[in-house]
Amino acid sequence: MITDSSIKQYLEQKAALIESELLESLPPVWNIPDSLRESMMYSLMAGGKRLRPIMVLAAVEALNGSSEEALPVACAVEMIHTYSLIHDDLPAMDNDDYRRGKLTNHKVYGEAMAILAGDGLLTHAFYSIVQSYRAYGVPAEQIVEIVEDLSKLSGAAGMVGGQAADMLGEQGITGLEQLEYIHLHKTSDLIVFSLKAGGHLGGATPKQLQALEKFGEKIGLAFQIQDDILDVIGDEEKLGKPVNSDEKQHKVTYPYFVGIEASKEKVVQLTDQGKQAIIDAGFPYPDRLLQIADYMMSRDH
Repeated sequence: MITDSSIKQYLEQKAALIESELLESLPPVWNIPDSLRESMMYSLMAGGKRLRPIMVLAAVEALNGSSEEALPVACAVEMIHTYSLIHDDLPAMDNDDYRRGKLTNHKVYGEAMAILAGDGLLTHAFYSIVQSYRAYGVPAEQIVEIVEDLSKLSGAAGMVGGQAADMLGEQGITGLEQLEYIHLHKTSDLIVFSLKAGGHLGGATPKQLQALEKFGEKIGLAFQIQDDILDVIGDEEKLGKPVNSDEKQHKVTYPYFVGIEASKEKVVQLTDQGKQAIIDAGFPYPDRLLQIADYMMSRDH
């Protein structure tokens, strides 16, 4: 039986492990302009829950695989996530001044360097994935599967497509169906990648990979709806950014369409559906994945 305090401790320990790996992820011997290196590391080390890389490790552990071999892939997904946040915050996108209680990248380093820092993190993610092969001997076939998944799920058919749909939605064409598309791609797809990458590294069966994909879609959508809810009723200090920012930016959200209570019910329903997919797929050690889903549903920031 894993207690609530146990899962929080697990998340803290894994986040600390990932942070230490991220600190060393950009080789010090590489001749990189100082401002670019600083800008990349400023956002990469700006904190956050590190949930996506933790999901890589949790999926590996659910299959009794080696989480050490998975660390370069876990770092890669955090690089992709961070680059997307840097670009999301830019004046041409969401025009945000703060992220996790700190000035956004472009407010510190300027727009041009922020764009380049995002570009640098995006491309470095693929280098990081290959280090699972170089340093730990992960079979090249698994690396190919992971690179293919990341290219699709973080690209035009995935996260970038979701961001594009989000921008189009701000121009007034978003309905509930389009909103779900945005959430599934802008948020869920990177979570799906994290889980499937852990699945590949842990030797998942096709049925287990399919379950991880469904789990990621469901809890990713629940995660984003919870974000929408917190933007309305959350604690500004805990969130590290102003509340009601979606309304101020005229963004359409789940609470806008169906209200707060129905949105909360949707989060519970999606979480239960995701957990059931894992339960039905015969993972040797599924508890951490299930507990992470519950944690994501009940979080307040």
